This record gives sequence, structure tokens and C-alpha cells, in this order.
Amino acid sequence: MPCHDIVFLTEDASHDAAINLINAEAFGPGRFVRAAERVREQGPHDRSLSFVGSDGGEIIASVRMTPIFAGPTEAYLLGPLAVRPSHKNLGIGRELVRIALAAAHKTSSRAVLLIGDAPYYMPLGFARTRPGALSMPGPFDPNRMLAACQGDVDPMQLEGMIRHRDCG
Repeated sequence: MPCHDIVFLTEDASHDAAINLINAEAFGPGRFVRAAERVREQGPHDRSLSFVGSDGGEIIASVRMTPIFAGPTEAYLLGPLAVRPSHKNLGIGRELVRIALAAAHKTSSRAVLLIGDAPYYMPLGFARTRPGALSMPGPFDPNRMLAACQGDVDPMQLEGMIRHRDCG
């Protein structure tokens, strides 16, 4: 088994081409029609809360955080999270999520939301939201909407439209 020396870095503009490649490998062209992508199109992600994994200087993983409102609640939308096939199943994606959550919890944001697989994300601190309580600009499976909240925010109480913070 190859030895990996993974370093986690805050994303910067020099990582964009590698991140685009990683996301294309992971999700294909279908990624552009997802409801989460409709939200991401409304404004930029927050580079200060977005991270990459590097192995020997090569960017091999990425997670991005987009500032959103979930109804009236200030939050972030986590994703896309992607790891190069050569580095899957090494815990890199989980570590990127932990790093992004820790960074988000240092902000005024009250929650981090995502659309994803509960068995993967729940051990990382995410919980189910109330199906149908949150809406997005496009179809999505409300049973896959998860949130990691802080303070007195309850994932089951989140409700309203998910939109980029630039959209008010």
C-alpha cells in the first residue's frame, strides 16, 4: 500500500483547476443540475471555510462551504465534497468535513447543511432535518437533507427556503 502524506490546506484560487477535475471525476456532468448547484450559482463559496487535501503537492480532495440562509437561519451549505479515486477510503473526506465544521462553528453561522448519505455524515455530527421543512431552487430528496447545528438550533426546527446569503 502506498504511503500518503496528506496535508490539509485552506482553499485558494490556485486550487480551482484541480478542484474542478476532482468534482468532474466524482460527480460527472450531472452535478450541474442538482438543487445544491442552483444555490451555489447564486453566489460564491467562502474560500476561508473551504479546504483541500494535498498529497505530495497534488490536490487530491476538496470540500467547499457556501454561505446560505436556511429560512431565517444563517448557515453554510457543505459541498461538494470529493476525493480522487486513488485516495478514497483513507478517511480524507471525513477529515475535510471535520475541518470545515470546526471552521464554520467559529463563525456566527448557526448550522451547516448538506444533502447526503446519513450513514456517512451522522457520525460526523449531522442529524436529519424535518422532511419537507426546507426547500431549495430545484428538486432534491428531503430525506437526505442533514444539518450540523450549534447553540440552541435544532435540525428538526429548521424551515424555509435555502438560498445564498447574497440573495438576502
